[in-house]
Amino acid sequence: MTYFIALFFAISSVFSFVVGSPVPATNYPLAKRASAPGRGTWFDVGLGACGKTNVNSDAIVAIPASVYSGGSHCDQTVSIKNNANGKSTTATVRDECPSCGSNDLDMSPSVFSSLGDLNAGVLDITWDFN
Repeated sequence: MTYFIALFFAISSVFSFVVGSPVPATNYPLAKRASAPGRGTWFDVGLGACGKTNVNSDAIVAIPASVYSGGSHCDQTVSIKNNANGKSTTATVRDECPSCGSNDLDMSPSVFSSLGDLNAGVLDITWDFN
Protein backbone atom coordinates (compact mmCIF):
# COMPACT_ATOMS: atom_id res chain seq x y z
CA MET A 1 0.00 0.00 0.00
CA THR A 2 2.85 2.37 0.82
CA TYR A 3 4.29 1.67 -2.61
CA PHE A 4 1.04 2.83 -4.31
CA ILE A 5 0.88 6.01 -2.21
CA ALA A 6 4.49 6.84 -3.06
CA LEU A 7 3.83 6.12 -6.75
CA PHE A 8 0.70 8.31 -6.65
CA PHE A 9 2.66 11.25 -5.18
CA ALA A 10 5.49 10.77 -7.68
CA ILE A 11 3.10 10.80 -10.64
CA SER A 12 1.18 13.76 -9.17
CA SER A 13 4.41 15.74 -8.75
CA VAL A 14 5.49 15.11 -12.33
CA PHE A 15 2.03 16.00 -13.61
CA SER A 16 1.98 19.24 -11.57
CA PHE A 17 5.40 20.20 -12.85
CA VAL A 18 4.44 19.63 -16.50
CA VAL A 19 1.09 21.40 -16.25
CA GLY A 20 2.59 24.33 -14.32
CA SER A 21 5.52 24.84 -16.71
CA PRO A 22 5.48 28.09 -18.67
CA VAL A 23 4.68 27.91 -22.36
CA PRO A 24 7.67 28.82 -24.51
CA ALA A 25 7.44 32.24 -26.12
CA THR A 26 6.74 32.42 -29.82
CA ASN A 27 8.09 35.16 -32.03
CA TYR A 28 5.18 36.01 -34.27
CA PRO A 29 5.68 39.29 -36.16
CA LEU A 30 3.22 42.04 -35.28
CA ALA A 31 0.96 43.06 -38.11
CA LYS A 32 0.91 46.72 -39.06
CA ARG A 33 -2.42 48.46 -38.65
CA ALA A 34 -4.22 48.39 -41.97
CA SER A 35 -5.06 51.86 -43.17
CA ALA A 36 -8.47 52.50 -44.71
CA PRO A 37 -9.08 55.19 -47.33
CA GLY A 38 -9.89 58.58 -45.90
CA ARG A 39 -10.05 62.26 -46.77
CA GLY A 40 -7.08 64.57 -46.57
CA THR A 41 -7.75 68.27 -46.10
CA TRP A 42 -5.55 71.24 -45.15
CA PHE A 43 -5.79 74.03 -42.61
CA ASP A 44 -3.87 77.11 -41.51
CA VAL A 45 -1.94 75.94 -38.48
CA GLY A 46 -1.13 77.73 -35.24
CA LEU A 47 -1.38 76.58 -31.63
CA GLY A 48 -2.45 72.94 -31.77
CA ALA A 49 -4.15 70.65 -29.29
CA CYS A 50 -0.74 69.14 -28.45
CA GLY A 51 0.26 72.50 -26.95
CA LYS A 52 2.81 73.52 -29.60
CA THR A 53 2.65 76.42 -32.03
CA ASN A 54 3.45 75.64 -35.66
CA VAL A 55 3.58 77.52 -38.96
CA ASN A 56 2.18 76.53 -42.35
CA SER A 57 5.59 75.38 -43.58
CA ASP A 58 5.89 72.77 -40.79
CA ALA A 59 5.12 69.16 -41.70
CA ILE A 60 2.29 68.57 -39.23
CA VAL A 61 -1.13 66.95 -39.15
CA ALA A 62 -4.25 66.97 -37.03
CA ILE A 63 -5.63 63.49 -36.41
CA PRO A 64 -9.30 62.58 -35.87
CA ALA A 65 -10.73 63.20 -32.41
CA SER A 66 -11.65 59.50 -32.29
CA VAL A 67 -7.94 58.62 -32.60
CA TYR A 68 -6.42 61.55 -30.67
CA SER A 69 -6.82 59.77 -27.29
CA GLY A 70 -6.16 62.77 -25.10
CA GLY A 71 -2.89 63.57 -26.86
CA SER A 72 -1.28 60.14 -26.62
CA HIS A 73 -0.18 60.41 -30.27
CA CYS A 74 1.32 63.91 -30.02
CA ASP A 75 4.74 64.13 -31.73
CA GLN A 76 4.28 60.70 -33.31
CA THR A 77 4.91 60.58 -37.05
CA VAL A 78 2.53 59.32 -39.70
CA SER A 79 3.05 58.17 -43.28
CA ILE A 80 0.50 59.55 -45.72
CA LYS A 81 -0.19 58.45 -49.29
CA ASN A 82 -2.26 60.21 -51.94
CA ASN A 83 -4.17 57.33 -53.52
CA ALA A 84 -4.78 59.24 -56.78
CA ASN A 85 -1.15 59.95 -57.73
CA GLY A 86 0.86 57.63 -55.43
CA LYS A 87 2.81 60.47 -53.77
CA SER A 88 3.78 59.87 -50.14
CA THR A 89 5.15 61.92 -47.27
CA THR A 90 5.53 61.88 -43.50
CA ALA A 91 4.33 64.38 -40.93
CA THR A 92 4.17 64.84 -37.16
CA VAL A 93 0.96 64.79 -35.12
CA ARG A 94 0.49 68.19 -33.46
CA ASP A 95 -3.26 68.73 -33.39
CA GLU A 96 -6.71 67.17 -33.12
CA CYS A 97 -9.33 67.38 -35.86
CA PRO A 98 -12.83 67.33 -34.33
CA SER A 99 -14.58 67.34 -37.72
CA CYS A 100 -12.49 64.53 -39.26
CA GLY A 101 -13.82 61.04 -39.81
CA SER A 102 -11.90 58.15 -38.27
CA ASN A 103 -9.63 57.74 -41.36
CA ASP A 104 -9.25 61.44 -42.25
CA LEU A 105 -6.34 63.81 -41.66
CA ASP A 106 -6.15 67.59 -41.63
CA MET A 107 -2.71 68.64 -42.90
CA SER A 108 -0.56 71.72 -42.85
CA PRO A 109 -0.36 73.40 -46.28
CA SER A 110 3.21 72.15 -46.76
CA VAL A 111 2.19 68.51 -46.18
CA PHE A 112 -0.91 68.80 -48.36
CA SER A 113 1.00 70.46 -51.23
CA SER A 114 3.64 67.70 -51.17
CA LEU A 115 0.82 65.25 -51.97
CA GLY A 116 -1.35 67.33 -54.29
CA ASP A 117 -2.57 70.79 -55.29
CA LEU A 118 -3.88 73.03 -52.49
CA ASN A 119 -6.68 74.14 -54.83
CA ALA A 120 -8.04 70.59 -54.83
CA GLY A 121 -8.96 71.07 -51.16
CA VAL A 122 -9.56 67.35 -50.55
CA LEU A 123 -7.42 64.31 -51.36
CA ASP A 124 -8.19 60.59 -51.26
CA ILE A 125 -5.54 59.31 -48.81
CA THR A 126 -4.45 56.42 -46.67
CA TRP A 127 -2.24 56.86 -43.62
CA ASP A 128 -0.60 54.94 -40.78
CA PHE A 129 1.38 55.73 -37.65
CA ASN A 130 5.10 55.06 -38.04
